[in-house]
Amino acid sequence: MIKNYLRIAFRNLWKHRVYSSLNILGLTIGMSACFLIFLYVRFELSYDNFHSKKDRIYRMVCDIKTPTEVLNLGVCSAPMAINAKDEFPEIEKVVRFDANSMLLRRGDIKFQEDKTVLADSAFFEVFDFPLLQGDPHTALREPLSIVLSETTAKKYFANTNPMGQTLLLTDASLPVKVTGVMKDMPENTLLKADLLVSKSTSKRQDSAEDRRWGSFGMYSYLLLKPNVNAAALEKKFPAFLEKRDGKEMRQQQMFFSLFLEPLTDVYLKTGKRGAPETGNMANVYIFSIVGAFILLIACINFINLTTARSTERAKEVGIRKVVGAERGQLTNQFLGESILQALIAFVLAVVACTLLIPQFNFLAGKIVSTGLFHHPSYILSLLGIAVGIGLLAGIYPALILSSFQPIVVLKGRFATGTKGLILRRGLVVFQFTISIAFIASTLIVHSQLSYMRNQDLGFNNQQMLVLNTHGDNHRKALRDEVARIPGVLSTAMSSSVPGGGNPGAYSQVQNVKGDMQIANLDLYFVDFDYLRLYKMKIIAGRAFSRDYGTDTTKAMILNESAVKLFGYHSPQDAIGRKFSQWGREGQIIGVVKDFHFRSLQSEIKPLSMRIEPDGCDLISANLRTSDLKTTIASIENKWKSVIPYRPFSYYFADEFFDRQYRTEDRFGKLFLNFAILAIFISCLGLLGLASYSTLQRTKEIGIRKVLGASVPGIVNLLSKEFLQLVLVAFLIATPISWYFMDKWLKDFHYRIDIQWWIFILAGILAFIVSLLTISFQAIRAALTNPVESLRAE
Repeated sequence: MIKNYLRIAFRNLWKHRVYSSLNILGLTIGMSACFLIFLYVRFELSYDNFHSKKDRIYRMVCDIKTPTEVLNLGVCSAPMAINAKDEFPEIEKVVRFDANSMLLRRGDIKFQEDKTVLADSAFFEVFDFPLLQGDPHTALREPLSIVLSETTAKKYFANTNPMGQTLLLTDASLPVKVTGVMKDMPENTLLKADLLVSKSTSKRQDSAEDRRWGSFGMYSYLLLKPNVNAAALEKKFPAFLEKRDGKEMRQQQMFFSLFLEPLTDVYLKTGKRGAPETGNMANVYIFSIVGAFILLIACINFINLTTARSTERAKEVGIRKVVGAERGQLTNQFLGESILQALIAFVLAVVACTLLIPQFNFLAGKIVSTGLFHHPSYILSLLGIAVGIGLLAGIYPALILSSFQPIVVLKGRFATGTKGLILRRGLVVFQFTISIAFIASTLIVHSQLSYMRNQDLGFNNQQMLVLNTHGDNHRKALRDEVARIPGVLSTAMSSSVPGGGNPGAYSQVQNVKGDMQIANLDLYFVDFDYLRLYKMKIIAGRAFSRDYGTDTTKAMILNESAVKLFGYHSPQDAIGRKFSQWGREGQIIGVVKDFHFRSLQSEIKPLSMRIEPDGCDLISANLRTSDLKTTIASIENKWKSVIPYRPFSYYFADEFFDRQYRTEDRFGKLFLNFAILAIFISCLGLLGLASYSTLQRTKEIGIRKVLGASVPGIVNLLSKEFLQLVLVAFLIATPISWYFMDKWLKDFHYRIDIQWWIFILAGILAFIVSLLTISFQAIRAALTNPVESLRAE
């Protein structure tokens, strides 16, 4: 029996191979897209889930309340976590780590290791990063100990055993001993490091580090003892802070609040500033919905294409019933055909995903999957989905086809009821509602990204090359040498450039009432040429000048946002006011026009600038547009002659600033690709319904042609009802897409206003695509010889 079912199924698939191919293609695309999205969502949700103690690991974060604002930080000061462990028996272990960039050398081999972490000795006892060599309990215990990743070890030692070997760390050439080699950290962790240095090493350099409660910048993780309630522990922190640091908090007017974030929430759910690069839970939700809708559209497409063929198979059903076939047998036959197509689509989807995973990883900007067959459970899940789709999508047409009355269909009087027609039209409306919403959403995402890239940033970063000296002692000499290169127009030094991180500084500035108001201001250390180089506009007072000797120690420039923070209605009113910041005291000499030194997702924060030559690690060089390669080569030669022991390190300021939008760019590209797939599958469904309608009206078309109807007239007749469905879908999709995209845009402080024309354009695009799809079948029907249409069968 099963053999007979399969034989008939393959015969029908081959006989109607065009429709079968469309059906299988739609399911293949739907399952492939859904599965790739599933891999992406699973990966995003998997961050730091592999740690065996993950349910007991919490990140300690801190809010700082000043008279001016509340800062939400993802970091703590060095003493907070270790003192909490001493205070609370609920805490089993503490791990603090400080991400850094350090120069590492072994003979002539040298690299600036950007993923260097100073970590407490309990690191490998709390987190599950396997050591290939070394003891996890002692690897980071002693000062001047270092643990290398497997890749980093090969970089410095090739195939020799690195254990016990010595490397030179930082400009001070600290000799560090290799005490362990760890397996490369996986992609799905926020605790990324290529090498770990024992935290006790930094304590030797700064013995007072663990006593500075107000110096923030360290990530702190707590391992709680089993069955400890984190919320109950949190409630004890205020009394703890009052006991350990209450006097200083009141004196400084900076009040701390400590909170615990579950390790597995840090990547997607944290709202703390200062966290490592994090994901976006909203994007995960959006892609989950997109994947579900693409799969749903594929199922709808399957139903429409299958029912479109039901008329052609009506007589087959009638004859089989006459010769004794039962309804159950027919139902099983048609369900079997449906499942067979779904299984063929499954095989093709597996092949497609295997081929597309490298490209998908590139689009996602991370290694979401190293290969489909590394996830056998995922493949089994996809197989289950395929069988489920075959059953669900095949039930309706199977029941319809098996219910035909043989006398009716053999006399040629078969026609489907209005309920089936309404259902199919409803499904098409649903498909195109989703497709138009996708088109509109894609246009809005593109418009927002374009807006951010074309917004006036308040400074010039074009043709600006930035050299990162990492605080090298010869950086000033390097700057002088670079300035002499013919292709370099001008240079400046600073601690940061727009788009880079900059510290918050405890500051006191005289406000509009004359009081010294406490605030945490972002701080740029700059030289005398920085504002001119980046073409930042002074709107009150003056810029830093070498003509004023006090500018190096007693002058500060604020941005407009800082001026407003201290209550001044006019920038000019802030000139001459006093400040105190990090041991420096002086006056405000100028106000710079607000510029975007962070992404446009966040508002412009209050910023201060001071001359501080020892704090300037970056050299910015404005280059001539002609012969850039020669100029960069000359700069590299100067670098090698001045600081030959340090690897050449540079980037362009505009590209560096745009890196802040990588997440949004990836989101936009992924969304665009999946939107195109959804529209394509929807068009297959529309083609199915057009085919069905055309078959139902074959004789009508023949009669109209005999009576003189033109080809354009018949095409218009067949197209009009379907385009009306697209119009209905447009009316439904517009408010839905507006609502969800308005919520998405709320994550951006500087955002576009959603324009009405975006939805009109989305509707027109859907209309054109639909018209082209329908016209293919309509023109084919209109050109058919009426003799063929009217022939008695």
